[in-house]
Amino acid sequence: MNYLLLSPYLADTLETPSKWIFIGLFACLILTILIAFLVNKFGAKKVVKVAVAVIVLLAIAFGIFLLVAEIFKKYDLAYLTDNYVNDKVIPLVFIPLLTTLCLALIGGIVLFILSKKSPKTFKKTALIVGIVLGVAIITTLILMGVYHSKYIVGDGYYTDENYGKLNSLALYISAIVIVCVLVLVAFTLGKKDKKPFDTHCIALAGVCVALSFALSYVKLWDMPTGGSVTLVSLLPVMLFAFIYGTKKGLLVGLLYGVLQAIQDPWLIHPAQFILDYPIAFSCVCLAGVFSDLNLFKKLPQVRFALSALIAGAFRFICHVLSGVFAFGAYAVDAGAESFWTYSLIYNSYVFIDIALVIVVGAILLSSKAFNKEIERINPINIEDNSTAE
Repeated sequence: MNYLLLSPYLADTLETPSKWIFIGLFACLILTILIAFLVNKFGAKKVVKVAVAVIVLLAIAFGIFLLVAEIFKKYDLAYLTDNYVNDKVIPLVFIPLLTTLCLALIGGIVLFILSKKSPKTFKKTALIVGIVLGVAIITTLILMGVYHSKYIVGDGYYTDENYGKLNSLALYISAIVIVCVLVLVAFTLGKKDKKPFDTHCIALAGVCVALSFALSYVKLWDMPTGGSVTLVSLLPVMLFAFIYGTKKGLLVGLLYGVLQAIQDPWLIHPAQFILDYPIAFSCVCLAGVFSDLNLFKKLPQVRFALSALIAGAFRFICHVLSGVFAFGAYAVDAGAESFWTYSLIYNSYVFIDIALVIVVGAILLSSKAFNKEIERINPINIEDNSTAE
């Protein structure tokens, strides 16, 4: 019992030093790679491989540690009480979300193994995994609706007629429209991609999600009522979408959005929740809009920059709609005359986040070695479509 009571404070105590340890080790590994290239450019390949492997393992360990710490802190009964959150959020929101995430991870591992050991059963198993995840997602949304109707509706701060009233209909319409647009774009642009999630793809997806999740804890600054600018946390998942295209990027973005929801949840309405988390982060799939197009084939930096801007713009739209229709009370508190003006200005931090991603991404894509690695991973991304089957 004492441990459980102390765990939120222990998590707070360990979080900051662990971040600096991660940043320090990351910087040391990058410095090791640079020194290796300067000393012996041709013999640096082995050093780079080892350093990259260590960075990935470090990021995964760091992400898992901070996720566990965040769970102890955010879902401790004392913390919930102090932050005016009903403890029913644990069975009705947290456990369903965590269950859905675990099912996704287990399903991914099973598909990964089957793709190597039994390709014949891969498609049938993939269908079963998809159905199970679909049921889990629908169940989670229903339980969120139950939590919202019982413990949030009636909270005057969000629902009072004259004080930033929450607009449920607009939230549902916004969420449905953006989901339809994302699915339409993803499957229209990705229709030529017939390749399944093979072993390399699944492995890289897991690594990219882990790296993004770890980097999301390294925040350059926090916004006062939600949101933050991070150390290029979206770069790994965006690069995955850039390499593999919109369809695979959509699934990876969805998984990353669920992780973000567990990490730092803001729930006042089911549609607001999916707008701010699963849908907003699924927009990273749009970083793959040029994967199957012939535009800027010889300028990967431009292709990535434009696609990242499109992805960032869609994420921005998600947060703006959520801000207008769910968090209007904050605009009233700030003395803003218009919910739209307040939400547009407040959520513009998204473009600072994307600008950092574009700069670092352009640097990486200026490397011939990095582009060769992309071509090795997924030649379709580099080859002209006219020659692709």
